[in-house]
Amino acid sequence: MNIQSGGFFKNYSSILLLLLGIILGSLVGLFAPSFVVHLKPIGDIFLNLLFTAVIPLIFFAIASAVASIDQSQKLGRILSTMMLVFLMTIVIAAIFTIFCVWLFPLSDQVIDASQTDMAVNKGDQQSWRERAVSFVTVSEFNQLLSREHMLAFIIFSFLVGISALRSGEAGESFRRFLSSGNEVMKNLLVYVMKLAPVGLGAYFAFQVGTVGPQLFGIYAKPMAVYYGGGLVYFFVFFSLYAFMGDGRRGVRLFWRNNILPSLTAISTCSSIAVIPPNLEAAKRIGIQESVANVVIPLGASLHKNGSSMSSIIKIAVAFALIGKPFMEPGTLLLAVGLTILVSIVAGGIPNGGYIGEMLMISAYGLPIEAVPAVMIIGTLVDPMATLLNATGDTVAAMIVNRWVKR
Repeated sequence: MNIQSGGFFKNYSSILLLLLGIILGSLVGLFAPSFVVHLKPIGDIFLNLLFTAVIPLIFFAIASAVASIDQSQKLGRILSTMMLVFLMTIVIAAIFTIFCVWLFPLSDQVIDASQTDMAVNKGDQQSWRERAVSFVTVSEFNQLLSREHMLAFIIFSFLVGISALRSGEAGESFRRFLSSGNEVMKNLLVYVMKLAPVGLGAYFAFQVGTVGPQLFGIYAKPMAVYYGGGLVYFFVFFSLYAFMGDGRRGVRLFWRNNILPSLTAISTCSSIAVIPPNLEAAKRIGIQESVANVVIPLGASLHKNGSSMSSIIKIAVAFALIGKPFMEPGTLLLAVGLTILVSIVAGGIPNGGYIGEMLMISAYGLPIEAVPAVMIIGTLVDPMATLLNATGDTVAAMIVNRWVKR
């Protein structure tokens, strides 16, 4: 009995401590909202450490994975399967959300944009051509090291890995360097994550103390539809995807190892911050490292079930705001198309969906008055959206892993 108890606490002590920190932080946010301002710097310090360590981790994880791919696991097969899985789950999430909005229409919940004062980002002055260029490339090497250019950084890491793979014997020492760097950076993340109970607890306190009260205001119905549908999608569809990946065993392994990634996603509202616990979960689930190190970092930028669902909710809210019908075939088809683009445009950083929201407003030609309301909806759904975005990468990797094995 003592041995079993000791084993339990040894295996789950980090998760229990993290839960304790989040619970205490939530209580502070609920009962002492004026005090959470003093806790935010603690959460910011933890996130800064995490983001700083994640950048080199992504480089070494992707580059070493690509450089070490053998003849039985072609890079092209991994990438093609991954993109097919990403597209499938994003579209399913969008269609499911449309069904939720059809069941619980938002047309009777018109939001008054005059009650909001959120300004449009100055960066929205760029043309979409300029956005496309800056999204996949940067003009200076040092700009790659910013998480604001995550997709460009991932593309660069892929190119380095491919170059190392094609360099033959001359690149052997460099491939060993990439593999060694990957192990070192994973250990660094282990040390950083030991601060998670305090850091995430402080950040969670700030979120509950500042954003929490708005949940009971004029955004209650859209929030209820999104969070209710999101929970159904999280438990039902992710279980289905895990079953597709490895049968009943996959479902059991996924939920057993998805606790820490889920708590990290909810607390940080950042898909990038969840990459380390996702990689660790993938290892415990049994996903091949060559698959996990490609799918999970790329998924942080390209695979967003939560953003797909939130874009549908935002479009429905915007149409309710101006009194236009949402459930029309042309509107719905364009909405599904936009969710695919938004899932790519939205970066893996907190509140990174603002660019996607402006894309939505522009595509439909909606009035500028709809922008503040849509942005606030985006902020309020961010915890659930990040949960679906980030943890969805693991079940996607499970499906890719199964097909690559075949």
